Amino acid sequence: MDHTFEKRKKVIYDFICDDLYVPMKIKEIAVILQVPREQREELKEVLDALEAEGRIFVSGKGKYAKGHAKHLIGMFQANARGFGFVIRDGEDEDVYIAEENTGGALHGDQVEFVITRQKDEEEGKRTEGKIVRVISHGTTRVVGLYESSKNYGFVLPDDQKLWKDIYIPAGKEKGAMDGHKVVVELTSYGSQDKNPEGVVVEIIGHVNDPGTDILSIAKGFDLPIEFPEKVMNQAERVGKDVSEADRAGRMDLRGLLMVTIDGEDAKDLDDAVSLTREGKNYRLGVHIADVTNYVQENSALDKEALKRGTSVYLADRVIPMLPHKLSNGICSLNAGEDRLALSCLMTVNSKGEVIDSEIAETVICVDRRMSYTSVAKIVTDHDPDEMEKYQELVPMFEQMAELSGILRERRRQRGSIDFDFPETKLLLDASGKPVDIRPYDRNAATKIIEDFMLLANETVAEEYYWRELPFLYRTHDTPDEGKMKKLSTFIHNFGFHMHIGNEVRPKEVQKLLGKVEGTPQETLVGRLALRSMKQAKYTWENTGHFGLAAKYYTHFTSPIRRYPDLQIHRIIKENIRGRMTDERIAHYEKLLPEVAMQSSTMERRAEEAERETVKLKKVEYMEERIGEEFEGVISGITKWGAYVELENTIEGLVHVANMSDDHYEYIEDQYELVGEHTRNVYKLGQKVKVRVLDTDRIQRTIDFAFCEATEAV
Repeated sequence: MDHTFEKRKKVIYDFICDDLYVPMKIKEIAVILQVPREQREELKEVLDALEAEGRIFVSGKGKYAKGHAKHLIGMFQANARGFGFVIRDGEDEDVYIAEENTGGALHGDQVEFVITRQKDEEEGKRTEGKIVRVISHGTTRVVGLYESSKNYGFVLPDDQKLWKDIYIPAGKEKGAMDGHKVVVELTSYGSQDKNPEGVVVEIIGHVNDPGTDILSIAKGFDLPIEFPEKVMNQAERVGKDVSEADRAGRMDLRGLLMVTIDGEDAKDLDDAVSLTREGKNYRLGVHIADVTNYVQENSALDKEALKRGTSVYLADRVIPMLPHKLSNGICSLNAGEDRLALSCLMTVNSKGEVIDSEIAETVICVDRRMSYTSVAKIVTDHDPDEMEKYQELVPMFEQMAELSGILRERRRQRGSIDFDFPETKLLLDASGKPVDIRPYDRNAATKIIEDFMLLANETVAEEYYWRELPFLYRTHDTPDEGKMKKLSTFIHNFGFHMHIGNEVRPKEVQKLLGKVEGTPQETLVGRLALRSMKQAKYTWENTGHFGLAAKYYTHFTSPIRRYPDLQIHRIIKENIRGRMTDERIAHYEKLLPEVAMQSSTMERRAEEAERETVKLKKVEYMEERIGEEFEGVISGITKWGAYVELENTIEGLVHVANMSDDHYEYIEDQYELVGEHTRNVYKLGQKVKVRVLDTDRIQRTIDFAFCEATEAV
């Protein structure tokens, strides 16, 4: 620290704080304090420093005065390493908060802060700030590991963004023992120098008990596990078989050949498909469970479904939006059973254009429950046993594959972006232990269902947009131009180009992904392109879907597991029945913004929880394989090391500290690590062999070490 500079700051600050001081310019301050002309540059540095700290401010006329730095409001997002960022509504750039400037704020807190340094692009410095006050706390309960001491206990939070242990006074541990995972209710939030304090309100289980790990994640994200008794009772009452009264007034499609196509282990079957030919056209039916028939607006079931927003698919369990009595019972389109549906019936020409459509309340009866595996064996492998088993359905499946290809090509031509990253499939034993991890098989059958559901969603969205009725849309805004220009600059280093004019177009991103396909940079560029995008969300105004290059898009096809789908089914049915009065329109105009916000928020929560469980199971899987060797591909290069992705989708880091054969320098513009003496190079897309060094369940990280490069590129 420059003590002389700090003393000067104090002298100047005391001068400006004097009761007799009036705001004045730097020249006037210099004259009064008798600062020599050659030292006025130093005076400017002192004043700038005081202004950056928020202790003084400069008026529009260049006069300096005490305090009054503009106080801003935002949400604090902590980092496990102690620093954090403040996120402001409507601002693309976050404000960096150094560890010493967090003011005791915890992750998720709403805070008041001041800017201490403005962004300087030339020096590569971002906007920095200092938190001056916590307005409200975003965290009230914390999940963590309990450890006891002589006269008290403490809890180590699972969430690494909460970097302080929580003090538990004697008698407030609820019988928790060392090694118990617990839920703590905070009674004090502490300060910059003092730990938070709390009481144990629930013991989840011992850290080594089966299922405790996933349940801890669910509790950490405040996911509701059990349904209230009132909700369960209501589900029991309404979940009755389809009656003649239920069928009345509905289009009867029970004679139409239709199937469900899902994963082998799926239990909530909410969509069925049918397909026939009418001359050169296809008559495609997408039939969706009529969940609204059983979940009435403002009922206990409805309120609980809105609160949850979505079903959550964790590694070893599903936390459903609706009780199983409905989701796996009367709302599941089980083969051979009459079911109520909302059907989107589309006539599609040979170019993949919907030339006619109808949305109707129907009664259906699914002929066969098919799996993705069986359908793929028929349309791709032409497996004789499978074709014999389902011989009456084979012509329809072949037509489905044909139409799917037409629809996919049409979307490609208009610029739809397909981020085809391999998803992870976890196979767990009865105790929740991972026995195998591999990429999820995205075959011809999964593509058929994806293409048909996309088409139904677009068709429904377009119809209700032009009906000018209140509706919920699934929107994806155009990416920020600045982020796309950064991406363009990055890919230029590898010889790729992306045209960015006055407006970013999805076709440019699609072309880029096509150019990098099969290259060493494919994975990294794909991920960076995805990060450059904005997040899709639910809105009550239609602004289009950038990623799909679609003018109209909604979520219509999964009302069992997504609340927005359930909500628009109600609107569609009221419109079909002629009940969309001015009063109901006003009702939905008021309601839909709240539903959109709640649904988007709950979707983010579910995605984060699902991601964390997959990361945890990957770490658990590799714990048993420390010392083993695997082949992989370098998927990322940073100054701290190389990330390597294995064929089974598991990714780990080879830290530079573990590259013992040489000292490696990071070549930023080429994304390479180069050995100082050996000139050995590690670069993107390079095939390598790695050894598992270590794992960390708490941080959910995996450490690798290079064995040898098997193929340099």
